[in-house]
Parts: sequence; C-alpha cells; structure tokens
Amino acid sequence: MLKNLAVILLTISLLLTLSACNSNVDKDVSPAPSEASSTEQGKLNVVVSFDAMREFAIAVGKDKISVQSIIPDGTEPHSFSPKASDIETLNTAQLFVYSGMGMESAWVDKTLDAVENSDLVVVEASQGVIPIKFADAEAEEDHSEFDPHVWLSLKNAEIEAGNIKKALIEIDPSNETFYETNYSEFQAQLETLYDDYATKLSTVSNKNFVTGHAAFGYLCRDFGLTQNSVQDVFATGEPSAKKLKELVEYCIANNITTIFVEDMVSPKVSETLANEVGAKVEVIYTIASHEDGKDYITRMTENLEKIYEALK
Repeated sequence: MLKNLAVILLTISLLLTLSACNSNVDKDVSPAPSEASSTEQGKLNVVVSFDAMREFAIAVGKDKISVQSIIPDGTEPHSFSPKASDIETLNTAQLFVYSGMGMESAWVDKTLDAVENSDLVVVEASQGVIPIKFADAEAEEDHSEFDPHVWLSLKNAEIEAGNIKKALIEIDPSNETFYETNYSEFQAQLETLYDDYATKLSTVSNKNFVTGHAAFGYLCRDFGLTQNSVQDVFATGEPSAKKLKELVEYCIANNITTIFVEDMVSPKVSETLANEVGAKVEVIYTIASHEDGKDYITRMTENLEKIYEALK
C-alpha cells in the first residue's frame, strides 16, 4: 500500500516537473503577441488615438501597417481615460499618432510619460493647421484654447495625413514611394470632394446650420458656413432655458429645417428643438468613432451632402 502510494506520488512529481519545463520552453521561444503579429505580418505597428487618425494612417500606409485605436469605438474622446493596457500597447508600437490641438490633452502627455519605448515615433498630426481660437468666454477649464475638431476639414485632413506620411517614411524609408503614392491618391480624393462642395455650397444663400455640438468649425471655415449648436465644442452640460430660447429664435430667423445630431452626443435636446421649430433631425458624422463601417471619404461626402440639402 505504502509502496503503491510512493509510486503514485513519484509519478505526479515527474509530470509536474515536465509540465513546468515545457512551460518554461514556451516562454523562452515565443515572442509577445504583438511582437509575433508584427513579425509574421511584416507590418509596422501603428497606434492611433481615435478613428479619424486611423483613417488617415490606413489611407497612407495601407497594407504595410497594422493599426489599432486607443480610444474604443463608442467612447467620447473628450472624456477618455487610458488604462494600463494602453500603455503596454504603446510600449510595443513603432508609431503613435494623435490629432492634438487639445483633443487628447486630458491624457496624452501623462500617458506618453509612462511609456518605456525609446524607439516610439510620436506624431501630433495637426502640426501646421491654422487653429480656430476660442473667445475668452468659450474657453473652458481643463480644455485647450483651440477648437480641437481639426479632422472635420478636408483641407486639414490633407495636413494631418501628410504628417503621418512623413512619419511612416521616417520609420520605413525603403517604402517611401509607396507612402508618397498613397498620400497623393488620398489628397486627390480630398481635393475633388472639396472642389465639388465648394461649388455646390457657393450657390446657397442660407449659410447657417444647427448641430448637436459645435464640432464643425473647421468645416465651416472651409466653405464659408456658420454653425450654431445645442452643446458647446466639448459637448459638456445641458443647455440652459435661455440658450434653448435663443436657439429657437435662431432657427426661426434663419429658416432652419434640419437639426443635425452626432453619434455619442445625446439627441434628446436636439429632438426637442426640432419639434419646437418644425424641423427634421438628421445624423451627421464626427468621425471620432468608426461609424457605420464607412471610411473617411464616404462619411465626409454624406456630411457635406446633408448640409447642402439642408441649406439649398
């Protein structure tokens, strides 16, 4: 009996030892998941802050890059808070792209300070954009003095994609022609779309439209339009009764027939406003999240067409 028990215990001990050895071998020879993925695919590991940056990176890098966003789809970028896993993601990345102009100011500097990756190339994509500065009354605590919604301008999209292109060439100079060609194709699409709607919107006499939050200042600058909004640039707080009264008067005075609402911003007040002035409600894209599986050009085309139809 004791002899049998000793044999059993010895057998279990040997199995545990072999299991531990196998486990150690696996740890020694298997790279981390992100490293394995990068090696197998032969792609640059690119991390971006949110969807618009992802769109620009893919337009330029195409199949030579692997892209992931730190801010999950459906999360409001203005109030995002990164996790420890996001820092680990950046620790294995080759390129990090954020828009800048205050869009990610609540977290980006602190996050980058915590990253231990001396090879990481960091791009603030809005470098070179002429900012829209808030009036003193609009500036808010903990936010930038500039309107951060740079990417919703076709002209600014060229600048942001161009900055990403330069970074990709810096990291991967052997594929410079590939990145330059892709950028030129994307730039041509942006220019064509801009020219089409510059012509269309020049024919409308009413240049005023109303949105859920004031995200379209740069688009307005591109085309000589004016936005009014239910919520401010950072989509914070509910409008006061006075603000709503002013919006009703504004809509009536400017013959507003459409109130635009955006993904991730509550539509309730916009719907109430629309009912009050007899307008319809239309969804418009902010491209902060990957909405409806559509790319940047498609969403911006739909945005501009909806604005044009509302104004003509």
